[in-house]
Amino acid sequence: MISLLRLRPDGLKIGPKEIFQMDATNRQTNLHSPFAPIQPQRASDEIAQQIRQLGSTKQLKAGDRLPSERDLSSTFNVSRNTLREALRSLEIAGLVELKKGGTGGAFIVAGGSGAVVASLLDLYHLGSITPEQLTEARIWIERIVVEAAAPRLTGEDMATLEANLEATQRAEDAGDFAERASIGLEFHAILGRATRNPILAITMEAILQITAQFVRSLGPEPNLFALPSKRRFIALLKSGDVQAAADVMTEYVTKVQDLYLSRANSQAASSIPG
Repeated sequence: MISLLRLRPDGLKIGPKEIFQMDATNRQTNLHSPFAPIQPQRASDEIAQQIRQLGSTKQLKAGDRLPSERDLSSTFNVSRNTLREALRSLEIAGLVELKKGGTGGAFIVAGGSGAVVASLLDLYHLGSITPEQLTEARIWIERIVVEAAAPRLTGEDMATLEANLEATQRAEDAGDFAERASIGLEFHAILGRATRNPILAITMEAILQITAQFVRSLGPEPNLFALPSKRRFIALLKSGDVQAAADVMTEYVTKVQDLYLSRANSQAASSIPG
């Protein structure tokens, strides 16, 4: 039998008749508000869900400012601490930006890759994603990205890729390992964005961020095949041979990731007391 009893904040039980009276009052009070009062149980999660829902139905758009804490906490019938907990969870998820000051408040943002990238980086740092798994995923994703991006590449995209190679060459000539590695990974991020698919672009960015962490942990190392491979890749893209370009990219990524793994394993072995 389903119970229709609720608990008031003071711990007293509320019967069915009072429940319906309260619900009717709440509906009248919030007739012109897009938000609805909620029950105290898991209040912050329910608040966040309501705001997400308003975003998905376009009732809230990027740049919109949410009502003040005072108004929202009153509308949701919760404390300001509960409301702040909900807003912080949305901020961590990359859906809300919290600004301080007289012109501050909670603002809806367009969303981005930050939350996904941060989550995967956390998994990597905790050891839930291994270098071997990173290598495997990157090899698979790179080929998919190349095949998806190739027919959508614009002249501007191609010029950006070529400018990236020139910048990589300058860093190589200057012996700047950190800059060369950073610019080299950006080449792949450019391809990810060129797919015009946010899921592929975000996935690629996340994998590249983890790769960057992995590479930094290994220290500087010459990479004599990166630029030749990428130049050959661009030439094949320009000729329209997408499958050959994808093959070159797969071969290159496999080779470079195997190099990283080999160095990581060597460093791990040398750190073990003999």
